[in-house]
Amino acid sequence: MGLPDSLLQKYSLISDQVSREQVQVILTELEKVLGQSISGAVVEFGCYIGTTSLFIRRLLDAHQDDRAFHVYDSFAGLPEKTSADTSPAGMQFQGGELAVSKKQFMQEFQKARLRPPVVHKVWFSALSSEDVPEKIAFAFLDGDFYESIYDSLKLVMPNMQAGGSIVIDDYAREALPGVAKAVHDFSPMLANQVQVSHNLGIIHL
Repeated sequence: MGLPDSLLQKYSLISDQVSREQVQVILTELEKVLGQSISGAVVEFGCYIGTTSLFIRRLLDAHQDDRAFHVYDSFAGLPEKTSADTSPAGMQFQGGELAVSKKQFMQEFQKARLRPPVVHKVWFSALSSEDVPEKIAFAFLDGDFYESIYDSLKLVMPNMQAGGSIVIDDYAREALPGVAKAVHDFSPMLANQVQVSHNLGIIHL
C-alpha cells in the first residue's frame, strides 16, 4: 500500500466536492514530484473548505518535506460565468455558490492539528506574478470556470520547474466545459500533453 492509500484510509474527506479517487490521483502525482526531489513550492488555486489542502499537508508532513505551500481562494464562492462555461449539465454552478470563509478553512486545519498553508484571500484575476512563488514544483488548479483556470495558468506556468506537475480539476467534466477550453486556449501544445484520470487533467512538465 502506498502512502496516498494509507492517508485516505486513515482520514476522511470533509466535503463532497472531491472524491477519494481524485484525492488519490492528486497525492500520487504530488508524491512523484517529491520523490524526484523537484525543487519549488506547492500551490493550490481554489481550496474551498480545505479537503485537498489537508491531504497535501499530510503528505508533505509524511515526507518530512518543509517546502512552501500556498493556497489561493476568494472565499466568496464561484465567480460569474462566461459564455465559455455554458453547459446544460452545469446549471447548478452559479456565481456565489460554494462560498466558505477563510475562518472555516483555518478551523479545519486547527481541528486536524496541522500547520496551515500560506493563505491568499483574493480573486485570481487580482493576482500578479509577485504573488506566487518564484519556483513551483506542483500546482493543483480547481477554479471551475474558464477565466479562473486561464488566470491560474498565467500565474503558475512561468514558474513551473522542469519535472514538476500540474493537476487540473474538472478537466473532463461535461458540466464545466470552460476548464478544458481554458487550457486549450492558453496553450494548444500544453493541452496536447494532458492525461485524464477521474476528471482530472494531469500535465507533466
